Amino acid sequence: MFRRDISQHLEKRLSEEPRRFMQILLGPRQVGKTTAVKQALAATPHASVAASADTTGLQSSDWLAERWDEARALNEQSGGPAVLFIDEVQKVARWAEWVKRLWDEDSWHDRDVRVILTGSSPLLMQQGLSESLAGRYEVIHATHWVWPECRAAFGWDLDTYLFYGGYPGAASLVGDPDRWRAYVNEMTFEATVSRDILLMTRVDKPALLRRVFALACEYAGRELTYEKFLGQLQDAGNTTTVAHYLDLLGGAGLVRALQKYSGEAVRRRRSTPKMAPYSTAMMTAFDARTMEQGRSDPEWWGRLSEVAVGARLLADTADSRADVCYWRQRVGGRDFEVDYVLRRHDVAVGIEVKSTGYQSDTKGLSAFRDSFPEARTVIVGRGGVPLDEFLERGIEALEGA
Repeated sequence: MFRRDISQHLEKRLSEEPRRFMQILLGPRQVGKTTAVKQALAATPHASVAASADTTGLQSSDWLAERWDEARALNEQSGGPAVLFIDEVQKVARWAEWVKRLWDEDSWHDRDVRVILTGSSPLLMQQGLSESLAGRYEVIHATHWVWPECRAAFGWDLDTYLFYGGYPGAASLVGDPDRWRAYVNEMTFEATVSRDILLMTRVDKPALLRRVFALACEYAGRELTYEKFLGQLQDAGNTTTVAHYLDLLGGAGLVRALQKYSGEAVRRRRSTPKMAPYSTAMMTAFDARTMEQGRSDPEWWGRLSEVAVGARLLADTADSRADVCYWRQRVGGRDFEVDYVLRRHDVAVGIEVKSTGYQSDTKGLSAFRDSFPEARTVIVGRGGVPLDEFLERGIEALEGA
């Protein structure tokens, strides 16, 4: 069975290191977090307790304490390390408070109980991590699968990956597009909205949240003003509500609302957002065409390629302080734009995606360099770093390009 790097990293920390930090796996639903942990546990000699809090309602803190006591009992019986794995820990009431209390008790009494926690809503978990568990954990980011992983695990070529995206659980359904769409919508998108976002945070208008998500997917790879959002929404709302719902969708690993790069964080935050799905599946699952029909439409396929580049950028920067934006500016009555701007190590890199048959040019890159002389510019696709090379290596492919 294929093993992701995150599983091997986890195994190494469990097997070769003493108890120092809790291991927190954060990532969207259906990207293989639970499978990665199970593989790591199977490869270690330690006894373990595994339980899932992923129910329709919140689990009680008593439930968590009982699972923890089971791991403590294993530690005492074996005289060696015991591992406690809690899946979807954010579904436990007051989870961060109780995890801190139980972890600190073990530290005080020198118990070797090693803890792994997973969560499908990184944004909703961050508050608990930062406020209650500071200094007690390490985060491993479980992103959507990238092309080399899907190729190694399922034998996918580039076109198959572009169309179906990085959801391993749906890989067996790629021969039946309608069934694949139904699975992806129900098991990933709808489950995230109904079982994570709506359960864990206050949402006054659930129907509006779902419609915002649908529009964000429909406009994947394009800018969408808040005013245009409101013009297409049947339910009443305002720009603040829409921006908040986009933040929730981004924090759940579905769609990121990219801000316009300007060199000033405040101005970026006020800009018109560009819809950047974390997987191309967010674009294709809401579109009726087949892969063959998509290939025959060069403009649509080109936009899909652009979305794939953005998704890879988001995956590669999940565990860093790098920022992904886009750029647009009106000069002399003409709009110039750059598909993505990667700001990393205080260096900005403008990235333009060029696909055969897709209308784009490099004048936006020239205008970007004029506005930010210290920045670098790179073409991904025709005339630059080949698309397959970028999706193979990610941001490493941009070095020296």
